[in-house]
Amino acid sequence: MATLVFMAFPIPSPIQPPLLSTTITSITRRSLLLSTALSPLPAITSSPPLDTKITDRVFMDFSICPNYSRSDRTVSDSLPSICADTTPLGRVVIGLYGHLVPLTVSNFKTMCTSSLPSYKNTLIHKIFPGQFFLAGRQGIKEKGELHPPLDLARNTESVDSRAFLLRHSRPGVVSLCLSENDDDDDVKLDPDYRNVEFLITTGPGPCPQLDNKNIVFGTVLEGLDVVREIASIPTYKPSERIRQFNDLAEFLGDERAQNARALWNKPLKAVYISDCGELKLLDSGSTKNLPSIRLAIRPKTIPFALNRTYLNNMLGSNENQLATLSS
Repeated sequence: MATLVFMAFPIPSPIQPPLLSTTITSITRRSLLLSTALSPLPAITSSPPLDTKITDRVFMDFSICPNYSRSDRTVSDSLPSICADTTPLGRVVIGLYGHLVPLTVSNFKTMCTSSLPSYKNTLIHKIFPGQFFLAGRQGIKEKGELHPPLDLARNTESVDSRAFLLRHSRPGVVSLCLSENDDDDDVKLDPDYRNVEFLITTGPGPCPQLDNKNIVFGTVLEGLDVVREIASIPTYKPSERIRQFNDLAEFLGDERAQNARALWNKPLKAVYISDCGELKLLDSGSTKNLPSIRLAIRPKTIPFALNRTYLNNMLGSNENQLATLSS
């Protein structure tokens, strides 16, 4: 018969929690607030600042040509011959960000300083009230359009993400048109095509729809009043019925729909660049008194900020203590 053997094992005593100090530390609202206020804020990670130093200055003189739409005009008449008698609007001085987007700036300068072809004697072909206007469209010279020089550099910045970081956040932003470019498709398909169409924001508000889609390369330093005057010129606006017919025609594949839309937002007065060129840079590229620049990527928000009135009410501290906490 098997014998059962019972072995006795010692029962382990339960693990005792560490004894608390007989001195109980009380956490008051004052000490908690002080510890929060004096703790360092977490580091804010952000991309390095963009170099928006003004490296070059150019000017553009804008005028109205009252004879541009006269009935006796022939197709061969050039803009200078038609616009012998003009109404000057004024000069716009533009500062360029040559360190940030050197290729875009170089091409723009070339188009302002070349004898032929250049932006001189070309039309502002579209105005979007309260937003921006377009200039530098390529096409037929007699229609106030242009052809860029054959030796103009190919702009590889159009595929560089860093070239798109600046925002169209205020009036006077000068940008290379990419999403807003309305050059004809047959022009763009040319192997030697170089995009030189540009826009200037007119305000009064920002144009966020342009951000991340067009290359900001400069800012208006002088002549914002001229920019606003250009923006106030009436434009062709189709009626709602015409828009509906156009949408239907486009849906049906009618090419005339696109041709008709090319007339929308055209100024009812012929505004053109009567002269342009380069100006001497002031103070070796100083950025003094320039408008503030905002990035298209927003930095992370600081999680906590001290409020002097709140601290004063909670802590009952004097001004010297508050100044120490806030520093």
